[in-house]
Amino acid sequence: MKKRQTIQLTTDAMLAAMCAVLGYFALDLFNFKLSFESLPVLVAALLFGPLDGALVGLIGTFLYQFLRYGLEASTPLWVIPYGIIGLVCGLYARKYKYYNTRKQIRFIVAAMEILIFLLNTVSLYLYAELFPSVVGKSGLVFVLSGIVQRSIVAVAKAVAFALLMPSLLGALHRFRNRLP
Repeated sequence: MKKRQTIQLTTDAMLAAMCAVLGYFALDLFNFKLSFESLPVLVAALLFGPLDGALVGLIGTFLYQFLRYGLEASTPLWVIPYGIIGLVCGLYARKYKYYNTRKQIRFIVAAMEILIFLLNTVSLYLYAELFPSVVGKSGLVFVLSGIVQRSIVAVAKAVAFALLMPSLLGALHRFRNRLP
């Protein structure tokens, strides 16, 4: 294995671990969650592409779900959305050979935060429909009960990540270019 591939694999592992830790320590109030676990997924996707982004999202979120809640029938509902945003973001980054402009980075990061909000909303609905005894409400009532708070958090994260990511990626690209 080449040194660059080893560094990429190691970086993916660290980002998946970051994803798991950020998810594990999220503020979780039944159908409202404040978490930054998507940030390492987006970094992996923008640096290395769709496969890395999807794997960091799937592995990191699976680890956090497993450690916090154990393995449940609903686990895929919470894991798959992060794999999807890693894949979509990585495809976008690859289209521009991983050197996106600041405007492109801001766009894709904000779009992915809105996409994760939508995917998690679908997951919440399905969770309530599949496990009504746990939730105690219909899927629509459950989703609508926290939609305002969740929307505000999604928009705030989209703006914050969009402002942060270009500088973060610039530093990581400079570091990566110095590698042998």
